[in-house]
Amino acid sequence: MHKIVAKVTDRIIERSKSHRQSYLQRIDEAKGDGVFRNKLPCSNLAHDLAGCVGTCRTALLDDTIPNIAIISAYNDMVSAHQPYGKYPEIIKASVAEAGGNAQFAGGVPAMCDGVTQGEPGMDMSLVSRDVIAMSTVIGLSHNVFDGVILLGVCDKILPGLLMGGLQFGHLPMILIPAGPMTSGIANKDKNKVREAYAKGEIGHAELLASEVKAYHSPGTCTFYGTANSNQLMAEMLGMHLPGSSFVNAGTKLRDALTRSAAEKITGMTHLGGNYTPLAHVISEKAIVNAIVGLMATGGSTNETMHLVAIARAAGIRIDWNDFAELSDITPLLVRIYPNGSGDINSFQQAGGMALLVKELLKGGLIHEDVQTVAGKGFERYTQAPVLDNDKTVWQESPDEAVDSTIISTVADPFETLGGIKVLSGNLGRAIMKISALADGEKTFVEAPAMVFNSQQELEEAFKEDKLNRDMVAVVRFQGPRANGMPELHKLITHLSITMDRGHQVGLVTDGRLSGASGKVPFAIHCTPEAVTGGLLAKVQDGDIIVMDAHNSILELKVDEQELSKRKPFVHNLDASRHGLGRQIFAPLRKDLLGAEEGASSIFTYTDE
Repeated sequence: MHKIVAKVTDRIIERSKSHRQSYLQRIDEAKGDGVFRNKLPCSNLAHDLAGCVGTCRTALLDDTIPNIAIISAYNDMVSAHQPYGKYPEIIKASVAEAGGNAQFAGGVPAMCDGVTQGEPGMDMSLVSRDVIAMSTVIGLSHNVFDGVILLGVCDKILPGLLMGGLQFGHLPMILIPAGPMTSGIANKDKNKVREAYAKGEIGHAELLASEVKAYHSPGTCTFYGTANSNQLMAEMLGMHLPGSSFVNAGTKLRDALTRSAAEKITGMTHLGGNYTPLAHVISEKAIVNAIVGLMATGGSTNETMHLVAIARAAGIRIDWNDFAELSDITPLLVRIYPNGSGDINSFQQAGGMALLVKELLKGGLIHEDVQTVAGKGFERYTQAPVLDNDKTVWQESPDEAVDSTIISTVADPFETLGGIKVLSGNLGRAIMKISALADGEKTFVEAPAMVFNSQQELEEAFKEDKLNRDMVAVVRFQGPRANGMPELHKLITHLSITMDRGHQVGLVTDGRLSGASGKVPFAIHCTPEAVTGGLLAKVQDGDIIVMDAHNSILELKVDEQELSKRKPFVHNLDASRHGLGRQIFAPLRKDLLGAEEGASSIFTYTDE
């Protein structure tokens, strides 16, 4: 084991000790001796039986048969979740064949950040994660289930499912992915069309035709954004069956893996000899494995909040220092867009998760001695699933990548350090993703500030040709408590064009960027945010800002005497807090913790 991985793991265990012990004690107290439904009074159980069809009633009256809950984020709006429409019937049949019973326990909301990007609905995106967690708890609150299948993929959905599921950590749970869509237009070509549209060189019809070629069928988007980072994170946590993350939607192998997962969960309950509660899968070592996996692949910056919140739900405390220290010793082993020219299908074809895990184990960068939904030990995740007479079997992965431009080795990595840096200074703490930057020089920016209080203001400045200069764009009042911390991905096109014109460009914001964002050096998730007293609220046009990833610096070059005279700018947030239903989230938004604490309201009043 690499000494830094061991050191960080030990530090997390020590930091988490009291919280983790308290959590596990509550989990132990929730364990059952027999099926949970038998603890209900007869009238209560009768209400559950009333909705049964087929063999469900007979199964639930048999106290030797486990009852498996299905919690699903299915809807037709989110391409990654559309395939889940047919999953419940597949799962019910497979669980029954394995000797159990399955019931659809509840649906959770799932919004598409791609649809809402740059629109008012995006202001509800991050806070929807807490709603999903709460909805998961409601679905399981009937206490008639002995195991759970979670169906969710995308940006806030998978983290929310785990945050809610961990409140029932005494139950075994498996995440079943839906898989990516097949590859469409190349991501670089897609972005060229977007930039041409922003410059006014093409019209709406040409832009729409390009976008439709990129996002063309059910399944996750093929770039390595937050949705696919979630899938990698889930597998590194041991929550997916080995190698199941990136098998295409709508394929026979995808369906076979769904059946295998349904059969697996049936044998993991406390009623048998293979009891595997969720609380024991999501451990300190599993969390470290997930961080390392994300660093080795240049994963989404959103996971610096999501993984913090997931860990916290399990009584585990991690912070950005853990990410930064692990990033510094984790080699970059994968290049897929926005870190390279390939996509998630290229990664799968080059060797995928099995080869990645094999390399990380070889380098002593991840823990092998962890509990997973596939059993004890992470070594089994070096195997890849294949189809054999409509059934899933696993075989050892190749030792080398099919395409060495997509997956490299620990001995000869693309870069010697991972993709995330933590910047600190008088502006606060922020995250910078360096794996997607074209060259090392762009990890240092020193330029005058241009201050914007919304992404719309920056967009207007671009249209008015005001961005043709060296600058650090400061986009503030975008943090959790301000307006829910929307993604600001649409700004990247405008800033990229400004960079291409030969200007030095950076971005500092208390908001988020999509996991697909690259090219522009940015300091995001800046905390404390402007609305809660962060120095961002005092920045003025022309102030010099230094962003230095090499030395982990984020500094406003204005002397303390001058800063003490300035009053924080007060921005009217009414426009981003009302309309399209945003006002209903005020109670959650006002309690959201800072970005480094996971940006969730769930832990504000609870002793997790």
